[in-house]
Amino acid sequence: MDQLMAMRAFTRVVETGNFTRAADSLNLPNATLSKLVKSLEAHLGVRLLHRTTRRVVATPEGQDYYEKASRVLIDIEEIDTSFSASQRRPKGYLRIDIGGSTAREVLIPALPDFLKRYPEIKIDLGVSDRPVDLISGNVDCVIRGGPLNDSSLIARHIGDATMVTCATPGYLKAAGVPAYPDELRNGHKLVSYLSPLTGRAFPFRFIIEGEMRELKTQHHIGVNESNAHLAAAVAGMGIIQTFCYAAKDALKDGTLVEILQAWRPASYPFHVVYPQNRHMTHRLRVFIDWLTEIFPTALRG
Repeated sequence: MDQLMAMRAFTRVVETGNFTRAADSLNLPNATLSKLVKSLEAHLGVRLLHRTTRRVVATPEGQDYYEKASRVLIDIEEIDTSFSASQRRPKGYLRIDIGGSTAREVLIPALPDFLKRYPEIKIDLGVSDRPVDLISGNVDCVIRGGPLNDSSLIARHIGDATMVTCATPGYLKAAGVPAYPDELRNGHKLVSYLSPLTGRAFPFRFIIEGEMRELKTQHHIGVNESNAHLAAAVAGMGIIQTFCYAAKDALKDGTLVEILQAWRPASYPFHVVYPQNRHMTHRLRVFIDWLTEIFPTALRG
């Protein structure tokens, strides 16, 4: 038995909860991965995994072994990386997940620069506003805005996005231009962004008398995808609050007009997030370093 490979196979099964996904992520046949795990269980003399028709989960002994084995594998990979990273170019696939408007306006326009610097890295880009499970989805990192709630993940701040409140000239001509944030309560139609996780509308936020305040009011239309959210405002459906980088072209050509600029909300933080129990590869390290270089300016629009 190749014990090191068996440990890798077992930890990946625990992380993905599935033999097929684990085998795919390690580029192994299913039968080979299953044999490695069974050999490891025989070697240790304990049952490490409990198999059901839907999912594979670690037994109590398996969870204990997973935590110890993960630390060993990380240490080994860090030793290898420390000796080899300076002598080789990063290569291989990076699996990245990012929201729709951030992909369209920030990441994708800049990616040619990254791929020119690191031509041996290939990108698999998942574009969605919905949350993604980095472990079971075998994703290297996620780029997201807003607060972070999962303590099992490592986050690195990569910039802050400017927020704007805007609407089409046609809408403002018909409904009037609000002079103060509270006027949004007086019959204005709001285009709200709905949380893909909870389905709840994000409130409009403003800095009023030096404090961040949330304006809770009924929206006219709610959308849970960032590109479609902007499109609804461009179609004249009402007032939107969004990222400046997402609306910059529409603001520049006059399709949208910024309002309530004196009460712009505070900048919105963005992070790149990755699992703490997974080794950071050389390719992921250079990608994150690149993000911290280009995102701060791009996010301001």
